[in-house]
Amino acid sequence: MPQNRGPAVPILALALGHVLSNAVRTLPAIAADVMQRDLGLSAEGLAALTGAFPFAFAIAMVPVGVGLDRFGVRRTALSVLAVAGIGAALAAMAPGVPGMLLAQLVLGTGCAGMLMGPITYAARAVPASRFGLWSGIILTVGNTGMLLSSSPLAWLVDRSGWRAGYWAMAGLAAFAFTAVALTVRQPAPPRQAGRSLLQDAGEVLAIAVSPALRALMVFGFASFAVVLGLRGLWGGPWLMEVKGLTRIEAGHILFGCALALTIAPVVWGWVERVVGRPVLLLAGSHYAVAALILALIAGVRLPTGWDAVIFALIGAIISFQMVAFGLVRAAVPPERTGRALSALNIAFFGGAAVMQAVSGLVAAWGGIGAALASLAVALILCTTGFLVLRRQAA
Repeated sequence: MPQNRGPAVPILALALGHVLSNAVRTLPAIAADVMQRDLGLSAEGLAALTGAFPFAFAIAMVPVGVGLDRFGVRRTALSVLAVAGIGAALAAMAPGVPGMLLAQLVLGTGCAGMLMGPITYAARAVPASRFGLWSGIILTVGNTGMLLSSSPLAWLVDRSGWRAGYWAMAGLAAFAFTAVALTVRQPAPPRQAGRSLLQDAGEVLAIAVSPALRALMVFGFASFAVVLGLRGLWGGPWLMEVKGLTRIEAGHILFGCALALTIAPVVWGWVERVVGRPVLLLAGSHYAVAALILALIAGVRLPTGWDAVIFALIGAIISFQMVAFGLVRAAVPPERTGRALSALNIAFFGGAAVMQAVSGLVAAWGGIGAALASLAVALILCTTGFLVLRRQAA
């Protein structure tokens, strides 16, 4: 097959994996009640079960980072897409809690490379001045997966059950695998002779705790935890159980949040390119989202239009997190880009795994509103730590 004339087609093909990742990890938010019923789980039990996804995701980032730098984007992306497709099929067929736990672990492992694949490809294929814009485009395309897991999947779950949603995800994995196989041809970067896989894996962890990334790792710990906690788990129960909406009505509000998550990254990529001040943008966005979550809880007796506005604002503002990828890219040489970006993703999903478990425990104690409040507290603490560490490193 001839070489592509530019990076756009392979980047967009790789971003289909991120569409899958976003859709499959946010599906439980719209199907929580029926999944709890069929699997015999409480709300906190479902939170713990689905928390296996980000846990496996975070662990898998080490081999994914090694694979991206050692074997290239194409081979790594095809491998993780195959694993994710298997995980979706396992979830669709899971007879009970043990089967679904296995499915979540396989899905988390497979989805670990879905964002890092296109981001790493772009880091090597586009000029530094345009990397922020392309990061926004990748997140915008990938976040359409959350559009799929809102109103469309709400309709599918109502019509055919939650298992049909996972079968749809298996089909999407097969489509993305085909697109990547047909379009991506970027070779693996040169690597140092004599380095073992274990040494490369150790370097991912070393980068994660290095002074260059330490502050960003603290920032990332709470950042994606909010997206996954609100849009992936507690958003649906809040709207259906606390606010009394139907599944379709809740799906419409979650669709608005997902739409904001889809559009905002491109806008913020342009803003960051024009305005600069990435640290201020990152910190300010986190503090603002923490305030919005608390406002959501305080408006428990307000009309659902309040919730719709808050969810959309959270989706838009939290999207400033994509600015962190540019800071990581600037902190390391090109041959270490895959490992460095994967290190940041360890923080994103490791934090999500921890906060999913914590929020489940808090929900058992104080209800869904308390679970949401725990996400706001995490944002405030981690953002303050981020600013302190940045100042110490300056």
